[in-house]
Amino acid sequence: MRLLVPLMFLALPAAAQVFDAGGPDAGLYGQSEGYPKCTALTYLGEPRCRVGAFSHFDELFPSRRIAAPASASPLKRAAVLLEIAYTHDGKQRKLDDYLGRRPVTGFLVARGDTILVERYQYGRNDTHRLTSFSMAKTITAIAVGLAVRDGFIRSVDETAEIHVPELKGTEFGRTPIRALLRMASGIRFDETYANTSSDIYRLALKALGAEGDSLAAVKQFDRREAEAGQRFNYSSADAQVLGLVLTHAIKRPITEYLAAHLWAPLGAEADASWVVDGKGQEVTFAYFNAVLRDWARLGLMMAHGGEWNGRQVVPSAWVAAMEERGASSGYGWQLWRNPTTKPTYQFRGLRGQFVFFDPETKTVLVHTALREGGEGDAELMSIWRALIGD
Repeated sequence: MRLLVPLMFLALPAAAQVFDAGGPDAGLYGQSEGYPKCTALTYLGEPRCRVGAFSHFDELFPSRRIAAPASASPLKRAAVLLEIAYTHDGKQRKLDDYLGRRPVTGFLVARGDTILVERYQYGRNDTHRLTSFSMAKTITAIAVGLAVRDGFIRSVDETAEIHVPELKGTEFGRTPIRALLRMASGIRFDETYANTSSDIYRLALKALGAEGDSLAAVKQFDRREAEAGQRFNYSSADAQVLGLVLTHAIKRPITEYLAAHLWAPLGAEADASWVVDGKGQEVTFAYFNAVLRDWARLGLMMAHGGEWNGRQVVPSAWVAAMEERGASSGYGWQLWRNPTTKPTYQFRGLRGQFVFFDPETKTVLVHTALREGGEGDAELMSIWRALIGD
């Protein structure tokens, strides 16, 4: 196992933010137009809309704010800049090599309570709320844990229909919360992003927008293929049912609940937002938006076993349960396990959105991007391994 010593702190100015108006293929991504956000899902077919859309998603669809507290939890900055050196494909590389080739909008590394690197490209900065895609699923699981702690949900073995009467008699209604957390509902769902006719697009199109209806969206899927809890099948519908359960259990908007019970104790520095459907229900399989340093605070809180800034924000037992591997060896409760020697984890979202965290070294890497698919995953993992000495 490599130690952390290969990382180098250069005799340069402190680890301040670095902002770049461009980035790889900036012209393709709309630099000459000021990175337009366009409308709705235009970014799917037009890369020029992607930078603007991914940093203004809460302006493309109805959304609700999660208010930041009056004061933010402190994050220090390293006195000197961390130079990240790593090996990939048999070659020695540095962070600038990676950022010069990959469409990354934000990149941050923190350890303990200290920021070591904070970089932005494509004209993005530390005030932009950068979207999550499926990283929101991890926040949904955190929110379920808070609702269990507060007694709104008595047990994860309760079925969804106990809390959502409108699901009574459906296969999702008969599914325990535990199976939904593990992506093991057993209900047929095809999450093939390359196929615009797949179930994930049917779900999103039915849920998003002023006429969106998340309940109707999940009720489209009512065919059971396996016993609940027995088979892993990644399904955004499972995460949306968790959101419906949450809203009915806490009897208020999830965003309002999280403002008091997550964003305030976390000491977030800026308002976050979550896209909602036409009925005001949070679209909990995606579309949570936050500034880069608040994504880092979430990762640091998880790396510290749910504790942050002197407060136990999320019960440590719940964090441990999220980290346990269930029906999939690489997936816990809406949380991915990294293919590292020691147990490290990630929030993961489509198109290159990540929050990696290591409970041992208390290291966090936040990465937001514009990419098409999984290109760059292996290289990013090489960077992560170098950071944690794996």
